[in-house]
This record gives sequence, structure tokens and C-alpha cells, in this order.
Amino acid sequence: MLSKRRDAAAARRFFKPAFDTNGVPDRVLIDRSGANLAGLQSLNVILKFIGAGRIIKILQVKYLNNILEQDHRFIKRIARPMLGFKAFDSAAATLA
Repeated sequence: MLSKRRDAAAARRFFKPAFDTNGVPDRVLIDRSGANLAGLQSLNVILKFIGAGRIIKILQVKYLNNILEQDHRFIKRIARPMLGFKAFDSAAATLA
């Protein structure tokens, strides 16, 4: 799954096992990565060609990764000096 370049072929290789395991989704939310967009568009072409009856709706959010990172930045600030949590109880206490 790893590739030296982020291109459409690498994105297709990434999405194919996910779709095989979980099924083809109705919509996918991605960041503004051109590789992910190209990979999903090529998968849509394949779905049209085989007559699957539906295509994947692609939703893009420019700073999607920042939204996800902002959600747990305070927890990362606490956990980083400790080099991670050593026990479940300490993780539960910090999150509480």
C-alpha cells in the first residue's frame, strides 16, 4: 500500500482493500489531496463501467486533517511528556 509517490494509482491501491472489506460507500469525505480525488474518480469510472448502479459521492474539505488534529491536541500535550500511557487507568484518568 505504500508508495514513493502520492498519485492516482497509489490512491486506488489504498481504497480498493477498504472497499473490498467494507463495501462501496455512498460518499467519501477527503481533504483537498489531488491523488485521493483522482483515485476516487477512477474508481467511479470503473463502477459506471461494470454497471454497479451507483457512484461514490466525493466531498472535499480543505483542512480536514486540521479539524481532526485540533480535537485531541490537548490530550497529545499531556501524553507526550509521559511518552504515552503505560496503563489503561492512567489513560482513563487523563481523558476524564
